[in-house]
Parts: sequence; C-alpha cells; structure tokens
Amino acid sequence: MKRKLMNGNQAAALAVKLARVQVVSAYPITPQTTIVEDLADMWARGTFPGEYVSVESEYSAMAYLIGAAYAGARSFTATSCQGLAYMHELLHWASGARLPIVMVNVNRSMGAPWSLEPDQTDSLSQRDTGWIQIYCADVQEILDTILLSFRLAEESRIPCMVVYDGFSLSHTYEAVEPPEQEQVDAFLPLPPGEAAINPSNPQNIQAVTDSRYLSRVRQELHLTMEKVPEAIKKMENEFYKIFGRSYPLVESIGLDDAETVIVTAGSMGQTVKSVLPSLSSVHSKKGFLRFRLFRPLPDEDIAALLGNAQIKKVLVIDRNLSAGAGGIFAQELSALLQGTSFQGEIFQLNLSGGVDLTPDLLNKALEKIEGAEKSRDKIIWGVDL
Repeated sequence: MKRKLMNGNQAAALAVKLARVQVVSAYPITPQTTIVEDLADMWARGTFPGEYVSVESEYSAMAYLIGAAYAGARSFTATSCQGLAYMHELLHWASGARLPIVMVNVNRSMGAPWSLEPDQTDSLSQRDTGWIQIYCADVQEILDTILLSFRLAEESRIPCMVVYDGFSLSHTYEAVEPPEQEQVDAFLPLPPGEAAINPSNPQNIQAVTDSRYLSRVRQELHLTMEKVPEAIKKMENEFYKIFGRSYPLVESIGLDDAETVIVTAGSMGQTVKSVLPSLSSVHSKKGFLRFRLFRPLPDEDIAALLGNAQIKKVLVIDRNLSAGAGGIFAQELSALLQGTSFQGEIFQLNLSGGVDLTPDLLNKALEKIEGAEKSRDKIIWGVDL
C-alpha cells in the first residue's frame, strides 16, 4: 500500500467514500467542517456516488438520516460540540429504533465561554443515549475505525459514534495507508437495503406504547450492547487478515510490572506513550492504558489488566468534566473496579477545557501523587500545575 499524508478529517471523508455510504447529511461546525466539505466536493465532482444533503441544522441532519436509515440506506454524518448537543433528542430516537447510523464527533469544548480547544465533554455528555462510542488516537485509526463501525452498526443494529480530538487529530497530518476499494468491499459488504418503511404496506412506526413494552425494548438494547466487545474482537481478527492492522478494545503497555498506571483516551495516549520510558526511569515503574471502546466499556478486559497486585496508583487523565463529580473516565473506572482484585488508589489529572498535555505537566502530576497515599477528593487540575 502507498502511504499518504492526510489529516484526521481527510481520513474520515475517505473512509466514508470507501464504505460506499449511500446518504450523507450534515451541517458544518468547526473543527468538523472539512469532513463534510471534502464529501461535498467529492459529490460535486462525481467521485462520491451517494447522496449528499445539505440541511439547516444538526438536528435536521440527524432527522434526515433517521429517515434514510429507515429506508435501508447506509447513512453518515459528522458534528462537534454544540452541534452534537443540538442532536441530543434524536440520538435517543436513532438508538431506540435500532438504526445503524455512523457519526463522527470531533471533540471540542462546550460553551460557555466559547472555545475551539478539544474537550471530550461533548461526546461523553451523550454516553447514555444508547450509541456505541469508540475513541481514536491517531489518523490511521480514524480511517480504520469508521470502516469497522459501519459493519458493527449494521450487524448489531446499534448506531455508532467515532470520536477524536479536534485539531490535535482533525487538522494534524500523519502518514496513513489508505486501503484499496477491493479490500474494503471484502470486509464491508453493501447493506441489504431492507426498508422498514414500505409504501405498499403503510404502518405506524415507533408509536406511543406502554411501559412494559418500552422496558423490553430497553432491555434488548442493553443485552445487545453487552455483546459488542466480543463482536468487535471477532471483526478485528477479520480486519487484520484483510488490512494487516487491528486495534485492541483497551490499549496497554507495561502493566505486568508497573506500580503506577497512566490512563487516558484519545490523542493524549500518543503523548503518554512517547514519554513512558523516561517516566519509568525517573519515577517508579509506569504503565499505560488507553480507553478505545467506551460504550460499552469492556469491563472484564480492564479489570483483568489492572488486577495485578503491584499496581498501587492509577492516574486518570480526563479532558472532560462532570461538575461536582470530576472527570468522567475516572468515575467510570472507579465504578468498574469496585469489587475486583484491584487494590490501588485512583487519582485524577483534569485537563477540561482542552488544556494541553505536555511531558512537563505529566511529570508534575506524577510527582504530586508520588507521596500521596489516598486519592479521595484528590483532583489535580492541569491549570494549577
């Protein structure tokens, strides 16, 4: 394969084209805009055979795709921060109807005040909407994850959100190996195109129902969501055979003998990995863990990775915030590890608002937890370091 330089948004647009998406509907918002600009340009030039639909808002974009998915079309959109928040109501409709829509969300800080910095609170605010969420750490992973997400969404009948950091990945160029169309077709066949809406057989879809039926629908969604980790593992094995690449549900390095483990998600994982050897030589032995699949969280995999008795401290780096509770990944990890063999303490480094993770800042945070014995009420704020 020939390698090409492309940024995250270009990789996302290319993945949509390679996936033979049939309907794209979107409204531009920074830093997502160039995804849909590239797709619109392909459509105008005749190199993207699907339909590209411009609408007046993110709410309308998701409403349009719900209709397209009901008609059996492979559907895609992209958004960011306030645009994702505007879609919130319809995210529930899409997952409740089990529509296999794929959406990219490019992380950006929520207002107010206004900011363009990457912050994961926008996507994490949607964690209970019933969408699968996958967080990417580099440009190649963005392209590959979008391809995998279409198959995952269509086989599970659960919509999927592919998430990556604004500007850090959306506008940063990296070397990527774009797959051939024949490879993608071998992994991702066209959907059967079975429409839920048939003019010759009119029906009322998603009508008002009683509580017991609605509860059963919720139960079925939950039980299917629980099977997603194993489904992804099987798909990744097939993906590797075709493309020569695969990605774990949870990326980890050096956990066998680590005393302190640094946990994060998104592109910050690249920063941690780049300085991990020097961190281990200066302080106690360090390990690394990155959340990739967040909804559903692969709890058994994470508990097994962090169950070693020598792990004394975990530093969770959160570029998000649930006010009054702290970082969201830290909350999820604390809840997950309750009742497991993990005996260490969990500390938080909070970089909400898009504070940049630098090697110096990471070293200062590690120094602060070196002598600390308890993590209760211990949030280390990046702006204070």
